[in-house]
Amino acid sequence: MTELEEKIGYEFRDPALLALALATPSVRQSSPDADDNQRLEFLGDAVFGLLVAEALYKAFPDEQEGPLTMRRAHLVSGKALAALAERIDLRRYLVRGEGLPELPAGAKPVADAMEAVMGAVWLDGGEAAARKVFARLEMSVEGPCDERVENPRLVVQKIAQGRTPQVRPVYEILSMEGPPHEPVITARVTVKGIGTAEAKGRSKASAEAAAAAALLAKLEEDR
Repeated sequence: MTELEEKIGYEFRDPALLALALATPSVRQSSPDADDNQRLEFLGDAVFGLLVAEALYKAFPDEQEGPLTMRRAHLVSGKALAALAERIDLRRYLVRGEGLPELPAGAKPVADAMEAVMGAVWLDGGEAAARKVFARLEMSVEGPCDERVENPRLVVQKIAQGRTPQVRPVYEILSMEGPPHEPVITARVTVKGIGTAEAKGRSKASAEAAAAAALLAKLEEDR
């Protein structure tokens, strides 16, 4: 078992998958025909998203779609995954083009490689292996709420007011389904020049808050 495998708690049956996960796109500068980790990154992004979503679903049973989406976007953001990679010193194992300076902590290729490693684990050992590595990484999902989760409408309003010229969020109720005593309301928020998002809630206020949280999650993912 290699040093990195010991750190993630998983030994690859096909070591070539791990080697590919560590090959950043910059390897093409020195070897134009070389394979890189971008396809594994794509897969690993989905694996992290699934496992984080499940963990949040269990950790926050009273939260609706919008706040949960916001939390997930924060946890699988490039910044968060790069920090996770630093805990296992992943930068040290990356394969890059010749003569390039050392990557700084938090660099996008580091976060991408963290996703690629998870994608490689999934391909090599399936869901059980991915869950084992996810547990070993000890990603905390129960941290304190920030303003984006506690009051997403206020955060969206601040973002809108920061535009030049200022704009305002526009909320719409798209539908109301189910019995009167337990309705499911779908709301949409639109901020000109920023984007739009929809979400559901049990009341007009909760649906609008969920839509605001969903919009913030989109902005987080686009960073």
